[in-house]
Amino acid sequence: MNEQQLPPDSSRPDVKSDTGLTPSAPFTPFSQIPDGTSVLRRKLRVLWLLLILVIVALAAQWWMSRTELQSLRTEVAQRLQSGDNNSNEVKGVLKLVQESTKELQAKVSVLDNKQAESQSQQLALEQMYQDLNKNRDDWALSEIEEVLSTASQQLELAGNVQGALIALQNADRSLSRSDKPQFIAIRRAIARDMDRLKALPTVDVPGISVRLDSVIGQIDSMPLLVDEKPVTSASEPKPQRVQTATKPVKAAANGKPAAAAETSSAWNDWLAGAQDTWQSFSNEMWTELKQLVRIRDVRTPDALLLSPAQSYFVRENLKLRLLNARLALLSRNEFAFRNDLSAAQDSIAKYFDTRAKQVQTTQALLKQVQGSNLSIQMPSLSESLNAVRNYKARR
Repeated sequence: MNEQQLPPDSSRPDVKSDTGLTPSAPFTPFSQIPDGTSVLRRKLRVLWLLLILVIVALAAQWWMSRTELQSLRTEVAQRLQSGDNNSNEVKGVLKLVQESTKELQAKVSVLDNKQAESQSQQLALEQMYQDLNKNRDDWALSEIEEVLSTASQQLELAGNVQGALIALQNADRSLSRSDKPQFIAIRRAIARDMDRLKALPTVDVPGISVRLDSVIGQIDSMPLLVDEKPVTSASEPKPQRVQTATKPVKAAANGKPAAAAETSSAWNDWLAGAQDTWQSFSNEMWTELKQLVRIRDVRTPDALLLSPAQSYFVRENLKLRLLNARLALLSRNEFAFRNDLSAAQDSIAKYFDTRAKQVQTTQALLKQVQGSNLSIQMPSLSESLNAVRNYKARR
């Protein structure tokens, strides 16, 4: 755009007419005079710039909100997955309990069959007593055979060593009443069976069952890691101010008047009181600050995220484990007994507060129970039974 020169203004005193002389003051070109359009353009640019900044801020805010929402969804999904895993574990334990129940029912049915067989044998024996009208010795031998057969079955199925010993002692006592030399071989066989039973290591099954019942009764009161509350320790006692006796100031020795000595003593007392107050305040503040921060090393963080319902299932699963161990103890299943006790100890170490005295006592009791030896090979009473049956066959 070509610059246009303004015509000389005759009204200005410093501008001369067209005489070829230049004016004394410079004039401003027309292009350098700001007009309304350029000002409007500048304002529009500023408005656009502000609008772009607002859009960028809104986009950043939207992106941050979207990121936080995505992280929240991820955390919720993880929590739901953890809950599903716990539910699957509970289902697995329940399935195992159902299978154990089925096995126990099968064993109970076997025991019922054995009992029915024993009852049928008893009925047959009574009928035989009535039909044959045997003498006293034959009746005693038949009774001894029946008692030994029942004791052998109990020894084989339930490991009832004391019952087998009592049966052998009763049989030997019954044979000792007749004082017949024909029964010496039978009594020797019974004595050998008694020696074998007495040589067996004793297993305190009732004592172990009582310990397991005691542990089961304490599970509901044992503290979990998630149930832990902050320890409220008593604040330290405030240190008492120790009043020290001030030595008398000899005013005559150093030339100070008595008033100056009294002022110095008051200042020392005030300084000592301020120092005691500051020490007490700092000790109390340090005690309170130590209660604000607690650092713990937890190897299983999932134990701190248990809900009340999950805590209930943890306790119930532990009870089921111990009940299964008790059933395995009664059935002489050492493998299942030790597996259930190991699983119970792992559950206690994972979910319960092992610093509590009650939990430590329970763990020690379970270790003591787990150290019991159940793998005992039970002998049979076949020698005594064969001796009685061979004697009856020779007659």
